[in-house]
Amino acid sequence: MTEGPVGSSLIRLSVPMMFGLISIMLFSLVDTFYISLIGVRELVAISFIFPVTFTLMSFSFGIGIGASAVISRAIGEGDQHRVRRLTTDSLLLVSLIIICVAAISFFSLGTIFTLIGATEESIQLIKEYMVPWLAGVVFVVIPIVGNSAIRATGDTKTPSWIMMIAAGVNAVLDPLLIFGYGPFPELGIKGAAIATVISYFSIMIAGLWVLGKRERMLTISWPGFAEILLSWKALLYIGIPAMLTQLLFPISNAFLTRIAADLGEATVAAFGVGTRIESIAMIGFMALASVLIPFIGQNYGAGKNDRIIQANKFSIRFAMIWGATAWGVLALLSGSIAWAFADDSLIQDFIKQFFWIVPSGFAFHGISQLISASCNALHRPFHSTAINIMRLFLILIPLVYLGSHLWNTAGFFFGIAAGNFVTGVIAWLWYRSSIIHFISDQKI
Repeated sequence: MTEGPVGSSLIRLSVPMMFGLISIMLFSLVDTFYISLIGVRELVAISFIFPVTFTLMSFSFGIGIGASAVISRAIGEGDQHRVRRLTTDSLLLVSLIIICVAAISFFSLGTIFTLIGATEESIQLIKEYMVPWLAGVVFVVIPIVGNSAIRATGDTKTPSWIMMIAAGVNAVLDPLLIFGYGPFPELGIKGAAIATVISYFSIMIAGLWVLGKRERMLTISWPGFAEILLSWKALLYIGIPAMLTQLLFPISNAFLTRIAADLGEATVAAFGVGTRIESIAMIGFMALASVLIPFIGQNYGAGKNDRIIQANKFSIRFAMIWGATAWGVLALLSGSIAWAFADDSLIQDFIKQFFWIVPSGFAFHGISQLISASCNALHRPFHSTAINIMRLFLILIPLVYLGSHLWNTAGFFFGIAAGNFVTGVIAWLWYRSSIIHFISDQKI
């Protein structure tokens, strides 16, 4: 990652990540599609579930970002012992964290979903999904952090294959366990959760093999608790702010779902479908962001600051082109998407409104995402967190709340688009005046 043309290198590394991330996004999309065939009540329930499961997974995303940043820097510095120690300790850390968080969540399910507006009827369905999902969530988070460690080496193809295998297993198991085809029991919404856990367990085994046997990035030696704490300190310096940043996305979704609930279940269902399709449309930004962290990390470790500046300039141009294209495609396909995911005419109308309005802010949302990734890679995680706190509490939620009160569901969607636009512009201006100055002066 420290040699060759910057733009073409980033594209070459990002393309495999796009396929892998699309596969992972298909998890929730496939679940949503099959569950929508059961009924509207189940579709509403899964719409409430998404922000909560994403919140729990955000702990692993944060540790994964920290692992990618510090491991890639150690690779750039040529310190193989530290690479092994950081990789092993990151997997241990995320396992301990998620077990504790899952246990707390299990005993608080009713309270959590009541706070975000779920009815008692929906909560019963929600528990059917969440109980088996929480029981196996440790198998979900280990591959997320493991893939981040593999990407730190500059290999984006292997993590992509791992994610595609998981999506394939989930796509096969979903209809079997949800509808009970053949010898399988009909488990309904619970079957979707079990399929997800089994899928992630299969790729956890594959990922550990790659890290341990092929890349030799794992160690079974016990260096003493002091050295492990030293690794955890380095991981958490970036991981905690990154974790908080990642948590802001599902918290934002939870707030938005609560506002949508006041507008009616049709708005909640349309918003649930929209956010799942949106996550696939944003795949270009997510792929480039996941590549930027190890790319900048390795060049940071090697002292090649000019390549970091080139990478960030390329990212801004990419965001504008990808965002505009995604908006056009989703607007044209909005009718077909609405027909595929809902029979109710009101829900279909709201889904179409979502895809004509919300994607108009995609490019600027992408800019803020890519700038956040650059900050984490440059070991400035608190800058990344500040951008996202501003987006959530000062811009997005106030605009959505105001829009929903002025123009109902259409205003709700316009508020999301406006919030993304304002955040992207502010992040870009701040980046130009601050981070580029630090890089140019070699104060990173």
